[in-house]
Amino acid sequence: MLLATNASAAQPDPQKTRAYIDHAWDTLTRAMDDCSALRESKVTTHPVLYLPADMPTPPGLAGVVKHCNVDVRVLPQVIGKLGDFSPAALSKQGLLYLPHPYVVPGGFFNEMYGWDSYFIVLGLIADHRDAMARDMVDNALFEVQHYGAVLNANRTYYLTRSQPPFLGAMIRAVLDDPASFKDKAEARAWLAQAYPLAVRDYSTWTRKEHLAGDTGLARYYDYGGSAPVLEMQDSDYLRGVIAWLIAHPSDDPGYLVKASEHPDDAEAMRLKVTSCDVRASKVCAGAWVNGYRLSADYYLGDRAMRESGFDTTFRVGPFGGSTHQYATVDLNSLLYGYERDLHDFAAQLGNDVDAKRWTAAAVVRKAAIDKYLWRADKGMYMDYDVVTGKPSDYHFVSTYYPLWAGVASQLQAKALRGNLGIFERKGGLQISDQSSGAQWDAPFGWAPTNWLAIAGLDAYGFHDDARRIAREFTGTIDRSLADDGTIREKYNMVSGNADVKISAGYKDNVIGFGWSNGVYLKLQQLLNETPSEH
Repeated sequence: MLLATNASAAQPDPQKTRAYIDHAWDTLTRAMDDCSALRESKVTTHPVLYLPADMPTPPGLAGVVKHCNVDVRVLPQVIGKLGDFSPAALSKQGLLYLPHPYVVPGGFFNEMYGWDSYFIVLGLIADHRDAMARDMVDNALFEVQHYGAVLNANRTYYLTRSQPPFLGAMIRAVLDDPASFKDKAEARAWLAQAYPLAVRDYSTWTRKEHLAGDTGLARYYDYGGSAPVLEMQDSDYLRGVIAWLIAHPSDDPGYLVKASEHPDDAEAMRLKVTSCDVRASKVCAGAWVNGYRLSADYYLGDRAMRESGFDTTFRVGPFGGSTHQYATVDLNSLLYGYERDLHDFAAQLGNDVDAKRWTAAAVVRKAAIDKYLWRADKGMYMDYDVVTGKPSDYHFVSTYYPLWAGVASQLQAKALRGNLGIFERKGGLQISDQSSGAQWDAPFGWAPTNWLAIAGLDAYGFHDDARRIAREFTGTIDRSLADDGTIREKYNMVSGNADVKISAGYKDNVIGFGWSNGVYLKLQQLLNETPSEH
């Protein structure tokens, strides 16, 4: 990383930020023949690389085995969709093979992540690294073909969940980049291969497990069951959740279950249903504080929260523990955008039947979004609890996703613009107006949500607002880099720098950072453009 020579006296300098990003793309690039790709801080066993069961061993892998001292194994079965295979059945967790180089977020996020990759792809294209951007999308398509969907990331313990669905947008970004292909024929041939895989990935979100009741909308859901996630190596986080709930009994939605620290066999059997399997999981066994454990339903919600990418926020219950019972604005906006993308891809390929089908699906979803998620009394889109049948009152910046996806009417967009003051601070848009202590709440702000809101505002003609917020957020990144010579995962929107102190959940502010790099480049691109009329 490029460090400021005198951090305390350094002034914000976009050219230095740009130089950092140029260098960071290379330091954040991984490939299967790169031993650093195999490094795993979350699971500290001897590195294992898993190959799909339905492909031959790639040539040249023997050299990697020797050079990196890695154990190469083949997954025990072909995976058609998420949930077909439980990674808990593996004796060791490991890295999942991808055929092309990819950019990782940074720090202990040392694999290719689902929704991070979209913002990284945007940055790579903006930085004229077109081949790497296409490699990223081809890797995502490979995941769909061999692992069932775009994964949370390419580790075996993520084989039960995806992340916010951006594959259609990633495909579109590459198709819209003239430098990605030598000619139109090559682009069309690539799309012909990508389209059916995108359809397969989309189908993840219309399976019954991902349906949000009878609303016609979708929810986040992880197929790993009611157990702690496999990447969790100790019980500290879960004990923190229990301790918080004990200290805030009026805020407990029912996550706490009375239980012994060392249950006998009969109680252990009951806990398999009411909580988690203390005999099978050391993390589950250690998740106990002062007579309480966490409910099985909490574990379902915790897993869904991780699929949402918003880990952790209090917008859908403390620590996101009720994520699975909500139709969320972000997910359904993304799926509307996905349906629109699939329509366009089908039309480009001359598949009129599919194009009409995707148009119809988007119309149905838009009607459901307007019925369940639009709050005319608030002038905002808000999440909907399908268990209680009530909308959420939690102000969350995902209310601007419908602008990015194009699902809002002009009147709805105008109302959303009028609510910018709920989120806008010195450094850009904060996630919510609730200071829960979690990283996906106030006063913190993140590159992806700032970009989606800014791009959406600009698309609806609110160019001044879009550019003002773009200047605020890029200024935050510039100031932070001047302070300590790094680009971070998230920022403090009130102070407009990287002064991030988390009290609930994950506390790191990771250096890197892939999506911050990508969004910074896109925002600078936006600021240098002449606003077009919409």
